[in-house]
Amino acid sequence: MLTVRNLYFHYPKSRPVLKSIDMDLKSGNIYGLFGKNGEGKSTLIKIMIGLLFPKSGTCTFGNAGTQKRGVQTLRHMFLVPEDFDMPALAIEAFEKVNAPFYPNFSKEQFYNLIEEFKLSPKDVISRLSFGQKKKVLIAFGISANTDLLLMDEPTNGLDIPSKSQFRKVMASAVDEGKCIVIATHQVRDLHSLINHVMILDNANVVFDQSLEAVSEGLWFGKANASNESDIIYSEATFGGRSVLVRGEKDETEVDLELLFNGVLSETEKINAILENKDHGRGV
Repeated sequence: MLTVRNLYFHYPKSRPVLKSIDMDLKSGNIYGLFGKNGEGKSTLIKIMIGLLFPKSGTCTFGNAGTQKRGVQTLRHMFLVPEDFDMPALAIEAFEKVNAPFYPNFSKEQFYNLIEEFKLSPKDVISRLSFGQKKKVLIAFGISANTDLLLMDEPTNGLDIPSKSQFRKVMASAVDEGKCIVIATHQVRDLHSLINHVMILDNANVVFDQSLEAVSEGLWFGKANASNESDIIYSEATFGGRSVLVRGEKDETEVDLELLFNGVLSETEKINAILENKDHGRGV
């Protein structure tokens, strides 16, 4: 689907934003691209869709470099950006103008989502709140049915009920032919939605694992006297919850926020456990 190899990027007169980035994004997955503010998530998303050009290395979609922004490439990609300007058009007019650019666009799906988001096709987009405007873009992006859907901080500007609604809508949008990448620092918002985690730190990809591998290798919960030696990372702010080597313990639900903080604190240790074919048993 999308391949990144040895990608390097920096803005003029600034430190490297991305260094030696390697990624393989495949269809049928929802990737969570996590990182603190300023770690290059938005930059990487823009390179993926060809809005920025790498200083070195490659980013290819299929067999084409994304920096070429070819028509046959762009019609199969869609970006929901963090910051955007929307026209003074009614939602239905916006759909009529933009839908023809995407061959797999579903008008029925779009208006079902607009209804789901409690918006009207007659609403003028420029008069909507920021959160409502974002819902229009999310609805359009899903309905475009592109092979690759990129979202940069999609839950910014959404209230708590709308974030739950977003997760519900996204979960129903996934199929084996699509690849979705959601870049955010609000890790908790992607709970139960993604199936692969990528984490950026210090301009590098420091973590790239499926949720299945994480669940097989790590255990999340409160440690007791019998398993204190298995603790990798712990935080009092999580009520004493910790990341432990799973070993023979029963599977637990992955705590994305705890995993994120744990990876930033104990990068090498966590990666070593997950790369061990026995998932840390006996480590």
